[in-house]
Amino acid sequence: MELTNSRKSPDGTRYWRQGSGPPVVLIHGVGLDATMWQSQIDVLAEQYEIIVYDMLGHGDSALPNENDGLDAYADQLALLLDHLAIKRVAVVGFSMGGLVARAFALSHPDRIAAMVVLSSVFDRDESQRASVRHRIVQTRDQGPAANVGDALKRWFSPEFHHTHPDCINAIYETVINNNPQGYYRSYALFGTQDNFGTEQLHTIQMPVMVATGELDTGSTPRMASALAQKLPNAELHILPGLRHMAPIEAPQAVNGLIKSFFAKAYFHDSLEEAHQ
Repeated sequence: MELTNSRKSPDGTRYWRQGSGPPVVLIHGVGLDATMWQSQIDVLAEQYEIIVYDMLGHGDSALPNENDGLDAYADQLALLLDHLAIKRVAVVGFSMGGLVARAFALSHPDRIAAMVVLSSVFDRDESQRASVRHRIVQTRDQGPAANVGDALKRWFSPEFHHTHPDCINAIYETVINNNPQGYYRSYALFGTQDNFGTEQLHTIQMPVMVATGELDTGSTPRMASALAQKLPNAELHILPGLRHMAPIEAPQAVNGLIKSFFAKAYFHDSLEEAHQ
């Protein structure tokens, strides 16, 4: 999966820009990189300036430090926006990217105008915590390839596996080629920080859309509903029949949902002077 004409920020973040209009940042999930958004970039760039980047420890970006928490990933985005001279953005965060978006909204509230939390985790139950703890240990001991086969079964429907083997293989290669340390440090955060900032979620006042797939076993409709209820200005969408990788398996549905949410006047009004 390829994007062309990448750039590097001074602090080592690989990023891409496309389109013009109000700026929108797309944040990928753990083990992936910015290339996961290819089906969104061209469509959304017709109306917005789209910025995608590799999170710490992913793709060709810098590694996180050993003790970095989600705030370091939020600060990575703030530094990228500083480099691009952008004051305020809307953010779409997928899976772990949804955790980073939440952290960014809490630590840099003046820089985010609207947020989409897509297929992300919140308030795992004990069974889910036990499963993810096991996967964290596997990742620590065996590296990025430890459990990617099982992950791909959870992420995509059997039909998509059958009809899009090249796409499945590209995702597999992206995951296994991660730097082992960067992947483990990021995966450990993804696996343990689902309740990050829960007590402060009521302070996130900007419009938020929380969405997930009906059949997503890791980022469940229960989680999405519980998160939306914690946010003062949130709407909830459950995508029928979809699993985790909705942006790749069903891009038309996801793109339509994002465009509809961002078409509301408050988004454009709040980003009229987004560039410094």
